[in-house]
Amino acid sequence: MSGGMQNSTAVLILLGPPGAGKGTQARMLQERFGLVQLSTGDLLRAAVAAGTPAGLAAKAVMEAGGLVSDEIVLEVLKDRLGDPDVARGVILDGFPRTRAQAEALDALLAEAGQRVTAAISLEVDDEAMVGRVSGRYTCAGCGEGYHDEFKQPAKAGVCDKCGGTAFTRRADDTAETVRARLEAYHAQTAPLIAHYKMMGVLESVDAMGSIDTIASALGSIVGRVSA
Repeated sequence: MSGGMQNSTAVLILLGPPGAGKGTQARMLQERFGLVQLSTGDLLRAAVAAGTPAGLAAKAVMEAGGLVSDEIVLEVLKDRLGDPDVARGVILDGFPRTRAQAEALDALLAEAGQRVTAAISLEVDDEAMVGRVSGRYTCAGCGEGYHDEFKQPAKAGVCDKCGGTAFTRRADDTAETVRARLEAYHAQTAPLIAHYKMMGVLESVDAMGSIDTIASALGSIVGRVSA
């Protein structure tokens, strides 16, 4: 561990509902800017494996079947932000999820003379998202992805890649489930968006375009705020 965060470290937060492409975009930003994507799940697993005090506390909670507290997550995050490989910046994935977590993160960063550089909201059209997610299906043989509207096999019922004729859909990719996930996301994230808007660090990107168009918009924001 180094002696804490460096003041030039960019701290980026990606906000967006399930299916908005946060994971894909975070990976692209990692490659382009040398940032490190930090998901709470990965952080906790690494801390448990390393046997840090916060990791041991998290392990005890997880083994008892409990939810790891915000305090432990923040302690693990604080440890990780002291590592030299994150000097260029980090993308927080899946944290914070609530206003209380956002305020706790602000306090943790302030201790190191830091603050959130930008919170980028991937804006989606809910009904279009329902269509995008609920139309997905995959080849049962090779896993090639298809979509009722956007990407059908060249020959109906036959996989372009392996010639298989069996296809599967995820049980939770129904229109009703997607709508419920979107409603939960908006309810949970609205306070976060207000919080970061008040701080003057909120940025918005239209996430209904192509992956490359979204990546380009995100890249220009990241380039500007982390320069």
